[in-house]
Amino acid sequence: MKVYMPDRDWPEHYRAVLEELAKVPDPITGGDVLDSGVIAGLEVSDETLKVWLNFESHAEYNITGESALAYSRIIGDIMEHFALVKFQNVYVYDLKNNPVGIFENRKGYKIEDINQEKV
Repeated sequence: MKVYMPDRDWPEHYRAVLEELAKVPDPITGGDVLDSGVIAGLEVSDETLKVWLNFESHAEYNITGESALAYSRIIGDIMEHFALVKFQNVYVYDLKNNPVGIFENRKGYKIEDINQEKV
């Protein structure tokens, strides 16, 4: 995992991912997930994206509600921007390395296989 730092000199394939992550809104701050500090780290390979979010998943997140909903929305938005569209596998983790979002394209679908009329 590469720790996310805005001023870091990122390889080209990471920069494309960071540009897309800058389009993912943070529902709490109203900014994007990069500027708000939600992204802790990432790992990019040809077919797999791994993103670590700057939170720990505990039972109290289910009780407080707002934090859980915000992170759930962020995880969903990350999946929407990257799963099948740019990567065959997308994993989102919390800071304790617990998976909080998983997409694995085990059947080899392509974006063209999705019929927009059915969605």
